[in-house]
Amino acid sequence: MVLPRKLDDWRLKQRGEEKIKWNRKKMARETTSGLWAKKLPQDVNPQGVFACNELDLSEVKVYGFDYDYTLAHYKPSLEHLLYNLGRDMLLDKYKYPPEISKLEYKPDFAVRGLHYDIEKGLLLKLDSFLQIQFDAIYRGLTPVSSEEILKIYRNRIIPIAYVEGDTRAHKTNRAKMVHLADLFSVPEMGLLCNVAEYFIKNHIEYHPEILFLDVKGTVKQLQDLTGWSGHQVLYFGDHPYSDLADVTLEHGWRTGAIINELTHEINTLNTPSFKENANWLQMLTQLIEDHQDYKEPEAMEVISDWMAERDYLRKSTKAVFNKQFGSVFRTYHNPTYFSRRLFRFADIYTSNIRNLLNYSVTHTFYPRRGVMPHEYGSYFV
Repeated sequence: MVLPRKLDDWRLKQRGEEKIKWNRKKMARETTSGLWAKKLPQDVNPQGVFACNELDLSEVKVYGFDYDYTLAHYKPSLEHLLYNLGRDMLLDKYKYPPEISKLEYKPDFAVRGLHYDIEKGLLLKLDSFLQIQFDAIYRGLTPVSSEEILKIYRNRIIPIAYVEGDTRAHKTNRAKMVHLADLFSVPEMGLLCNVAEYFIKNHIEYHPEILFLDVKGTVKQLQDLTGWSGHQVLYFGDHPYSDLADVTLEHGWRTGAIINELTHEINTLNTPSFKENANWLQMLTQLIEDHQDYKEPEAMEVISDWMAERDYLRKSTKAVFNKQFGSVFRTYHNPTYFSRRLFRFADIYTSNIRNLLNYSVTHTFYPRRGVMPHEYGSYFV
């Protein structure tokens, strides 16, 4: 079988055969009326409560809450305040160069859940399999190419001992990466990258770990200044590890995570352009997977075009969340490292504690049945 050159009447077997027209010259798609309307999912409720594990509220006798970013929500100006106070402390306490005072906070630069390599001075994003997301690695404020990253790490998959430390017997290796998982870490990353960029551009030698500890120390001091049987306790916090992991592992409490970024993420997911691009990306990936073994020159040319558009769509659907690092919850197609820990330690998660008021005290939250790779693509085809 040879793939048609112009693909004017390419048919997909999904909810019946529907026609998709393909313009190879412009790398654009046109669809018959109603195709996207049938394929696109309904909007997600930004005020919803989402279940990772089944949770029956009628069993809960005690509710507990963390304070910062759970009960208390701060204005964006707090991030600027934390950044400015931390920057001033670097100048006053650690005697950093006076020019540091001119470095302004960039609120849209970083997202929560990134990793900082304290040996190599890189800020990067890992998925749940510890794979590096290329096009989301920065040294200071400067992107680092995938070629350089492969030279540095020799692989796109980072060993778990490098990320989390090696706790095996007779091993005392500590982690070489720090996971920046709370919301206070966003201005922390901004200060870290701004100062690193200043050092690099001015050819000033610095040690990434010392810089990290100096910045971390200033933010920690500022945070300090601001402030039952297991299944019967439901505890809410914004940090999947420091707030939720201990009470889950040591006490068996049920847990809920308050993830402020959900509102922005869901509003982005709900836009028609994102739905269309994400839907087409899935279809395109399936076409590539189904026809990648055809070796005829014309077929290979078509598949090459598909690969190019797939790469473009992957980057564009990433950038709508954050231009530098993308979504808090996904890399390109895999969940992030942050998501993996969130799903492990939180029974439910939502954007705001007030969202619970939409449910009765006897409500049971059920997790969505996920489709495993060896199962049907959908139970309702």
